[in-house]
Amino acid sequence: MKQTRSIHPAMLKMCAAVSLALAATAAGAAEQKFILETDRIIVKYKDAVPASKAVGQAKARVATALSADRKARLDRAGQEFGMLVSESHAISTGARVFKLNGRKHLDEVKKLAAEMMARDPNIEYAEPDRIMTHMATANDPYYAQQWHYTDSVGGLRLPTAWDKSTGTGVVVAVIDTGYRPHADLSGQILQGYDFISSATIGNDGNGRDTDASDPGDRVVAGECYAGSPASNSSWHGTHVAGTVAARTNNSLGVAGVAYNARIVPARVLGKCGGYTSDIADAITWTSGGTVSGVPTNANKAKVLNLSLGGSGACDTTTQNAINGARSRGAVVVVAAGNDNMNVSNASPANCSGVVAVAATGKTGGRASYSNYGTLVDVAAPGGDGSYSVISTLNSGTNAPGSDNYAGYQGTSMATPHVAGVAALMLAAKSTLTPDQIESMLKSSARAFPATCSGCGTGIVDATAAVNAAIGGTTTPTGPTISESESNNTLGTADLVSTTGTTVNGNMGSTTDSDYFRVDLPAGKTLSAVMTPGSSSADYDLYVYNSSGSQLGASENPAGAVDSVTSANTGSSTSTRYVRVVYYSGGTGSTNGKYSLKLSW
Repeated sequence: MKQTRSIHPAMLKMCAAVSLALAATAAGAAEQKFILETDRIIVKYKDAVPASKAVGQAKARVATALSADRKARLDRAGQEFGMLVSESHAISTGARVFKLNGRKHLDEVKKLAAEMMARDPNIEYAEPDRIMTHMATANDPYYAQQWHYTDSVGGLRLPTAWDKSTGTGVVVAVIDTGYRPHADLSGQILQGYDFISSATIGNDGNGRDTDASDPGDRVVAGECYAGSPASNSSWHGTHVAGTVAARTNNSLGVAGVAYNARIVPARVLGKCGGYTSDIADAITWTSGGTVSGVPTNANKAKVLNLSLGGSGACDTTTQNAINGARSRGAVVVVAAGNDNMNVSNASPANCSGVVAVAATGKTGGRASYSNYGTLVDVAAPGGDGSYSVISTLNSGTNAPGSDNYAGYQGTSMATPHVAGVAALMLAAKSTLTPDQIESMLKSSARAFPATCSGCGTGIVDATAAVNAAIGGTTTPTGPTISESESNNTLGTADLVSTTGTTVNGNMGSTTDSDYFRVDLPAGKTLSAVMTPGSSSADYDLYVYNSSGSQLGASENPAGAVDSVTSANTGSSTSTRYVRVVYYSGGTGSTNGKYSLKLSW
């Protein structure tokens, strides 16, 4: 690996010439603007199950057409607001997507969702199918080198990490606009999938298919919403993919953070963005979960990069998909957003269990555009002022053109730095869990050299993070206790007061339900991980607040680990109830065993 470090400066010098030549003509990404309308709504019925459990009789509940009674209730709710509701498709979480007769403001669709739930007690939740957009901002003049890797003040401190790990054997999912074939990504792209269900947004003449390549996302003024600006094709996913895993030491272009990792592209963003339901299916599929009608992913990703987002609270559909991905061992890395506001109003960065990434500039201070707040975990170079992040791109302003390189700025650019470091960590130690990766990234980050309030624990330090991965685990270790019966109600829940506690429990019967109470301190995130005692046992995991409202769920198939996280973003201690519920499999003190680890 000494050769890598000696060649790197020359490669950067060559990138400088390429970047300067393109500075006057490269397509820039338009500044992030939230889309506050949608023409879809997501509805989850209580008796529907995720696709991962869709076997036998359960499969029928997912695949069968909606009953006449349920459809009539939806229709009557729509009539209250002058909306027509037509069924579209089911998604991996067990929810259904319904189309509306044209774009409506999110506030109107939220009212429709509330009306649907009021009319039908069988509905578990209903929510707008929000449109997310990529998180690149307008870019400034291109900088000549990849300062974001090497700069001692504002960079990732990457080259010395390559002495110990280059990402070999790790798959990273880039859930974005797709990819363009590029000489600097040759051999790096594995089979992906196009999850865009709208031919208009997809801009490729069809809906979902196996072709994740990016045909371009150019739009004219007013095309996305009233007053929306015109913008050329962004090739956003290609830029992100290059930061994660561009080929290195090939005497061409740029270096990737984890250049021996591989990319699985999941196309979810097109013209004007992409739907929440499509993004949720991509999260499920790339992490190894089941999506109806989509071939099995042969290259399960252990790291998911989501350089995208929208406004508002974390929706249930996305949270459920994230919970599923984490339970399959994938760490989910998300851009904090570019609106210079508190990340608590930017989704999915405000979802539980993700690594939310703020952006810094070359000085190591918060980039002027970057979101901030207590939900941000770490920061990474995203560019600011005259310093941009250079990566792979395409020269086409509308349809694809030739390979090129360009500098972009944004939390979209910061996020793949962190995803790449997570891949380096997993290549160094493949047994790391999502919680361990997050904890190590945060604990090994270096202090900010300039003001970065609300940017997490520090700037991600690639070398320190890899060293932490090699050195061991940071998962807190606490006592082991036994479940005490009867604890099948909120009022009789077992109190767990020490972080890192492992509870040995069992499902006494097919109707058993075990509750555990945690008084979660302000600013802490509860992590609940439930491991069934046998491969045939299928128990599910839920988290509730003090009033009994569900905050999260994990409903994986038999033998799989379930995990849920829940953050306390308030200023005082808040109670959480963790519940283990029987679904199928063994019962009793021998055949019904499970373990539950609770950390915060």
